[in-house]
Order: sequence, then structure tokens, then C-alpha cells
Amino acid sequence: MVIDYRSIVKPALDRVVSAVALVALAPLFFVIAAVVRVGIGAPVLFRQRRPGLRGQPFTIYKFRTMTEALDEDGRPRRDDRRLTTIGRVLRSTSLDELPELWNVVRVDMSLVGPRPLLMQSLERYSPDQARRHEVRPGLTGLAQINGRNALPWERRFALDVEYVDRCSFTLDLKILAATVWEVVARRNISEPGHATAQEFMGNRPV
Repeated sequence: MVIDYRSIVKPALDRVVSAVALVALAPLFFVIAAVVRVGIGAPVLFRQRRPGLRGQPFTIYKFRTMTEALDEDGRPRRDDRRLTTIGRVLRSTSLDELPELWNVVRVDMSLVGPRPLLMQSLERYSPDQARRHEVRPGLTGLAQINGRNALPWERRFALDVEYVDRCSFTLDLKILAATVWEVVARRNISEPGHATAQEFMGNRPV
């Protein structure tokens, strides 16, 4: 009998590896949480609903990197006005993403897969782009090791769909190994000219 990697082996490996990582990194979590609490304030964790497998919503967890500063009209200020020095360091080192390991343990996410976007993105995909939700979203993926936020949305989605079609144990290992280098190099953390990654607003008319 052939055991299916995507539906059986991959989720099991994800949970085991992430659980071990959470235990091993517990001291680092404590330090980061303390720094965020003192430097930015409560809450320490950023929580937001994101679309997961088949577009089903889940709550993603990250270390908080921005203040809740509002403008004179009571709306959140631009990202570059709310992003703190501590937040910039956490983002540039990808340490803000570590709490997502808990999402992997909960099987909301995978170690490797398309990055989860915002809930409103679901209605903006083309039918082919929507295929990215045929697998669980991941901490890292093909788009993250091939240009990350420097890529145009069309290219990112093409890589996401390519991953859906090619998903395998060997490919996952290659992506995880390449991700280590990308994190060390600190490349393409934000979109050019922006403090953070910009929201996907839909496909441009041809």
C-alpha cells in the first residue's frame, strides 16, 4: 500500500517537527515575548484570521511588530509609521513568524506551502490562483525562496500553484534548506519602496 505524502505523511511530520521546535525554542520565545512586551506593549502576539486549506479560516499567530497608533480620523496609521525598531528587527530576522509553529502543530498550517494572505484575498483570485488553497498554507514556500516580496503577485501565485502540483517530501526538504539561507541573508523582507508587504488587491486587467 502506498501512503499518500500530502494528506498523511506531511501533516504528521509537520506536527512532530513543530512540536519539537516549540520545546527547543521555548527560551527564545520567552526572551522575544519580554522584549515585545517592554518595547511595544501588550498584547505580545498578533492574531488575525487567514484563509487555510480550501479557504477555511483560521487564526494565525505572530509576534507583534507594530503599535496600534491611530491617525486623527481614528484609523490605523500607515505601516511605516506603526512599525517599531524592535518590529523591524523581528521582521528582518523572521523571528516574528515563530509563533506560527503553533499553527502547524494545530494543523492549520504546514512547514511548507503558500503563505497565507488576508481573508478578502479569496474573492480576488483568478480560478488558477485559487488553487493555492488546495494545500495548507506554510511558514515558507517556493515563492519565499525565489524572491519573496520582491516578486510581482502574478509570479508569487504561479510559484504557489507550481508547489501544489509538485508537492513532495524531497521538494519540501529543498525549500526548507533554501529558506535557512534566505533568512540568514535577510533578503526581500518587504516590497521595494514599502515598509512591509502590500495587500493583494486583485489581478490587473489585460
